[in-house]
Amino acid sequence: MENAINEKSFQFAVKVLKTVRKIRNDSREYEIASQLLRSGTSIGANVAEAQYAQSKKDFASKMSIARKEANETKYWLQLLAAAEILPESTAQELIGDVTELVRILTAIVKTAIDTANS
Repeated sequence: MENAINEKSFQFAVKVLKTVRKIRNDSREYEIASQLLRSGTSIGANVAEAQYAQSKKDFASKMSIARKEANETKYWLQLLAAAEILPESTAQELIGDVTELVRILTAIVKTAIDTANS
C-alpha cells in the first residue's frame, strides 16, 4: 500500500470481513451482516479508486463517497452493538477505527476541495 489511508482502509476492510464471518456463523444475521460488509469494504475500494482519479474534483468526489460509506458503516456497527449481536468490545474497536477513517477522509476531502477550487 502506498499511503496511510489506503493501508488503514484496507486493514479495516479485513476486520469487517472477519467480523461479518463471525456474525453470520454465530448469530445468523445475514442481512445486517451483508450491509456491514458492503459499506465497510466499500471505503477502501473508493479510496483505491481515488488514487487513479481523472482530476482533483474526481479525487475529492471518490474520497467523499468513501467518507459516506464510513459513516454508514458506523451506523451498522452501532446498530449491531445496540441489538447485542456484536460484542461491545468488538463494536467499540471497530467504531473507533471507522471514526478515525471518517476524520482522515474529512481532512482529505476538505484539502482536495480547497486545492481543486484554487
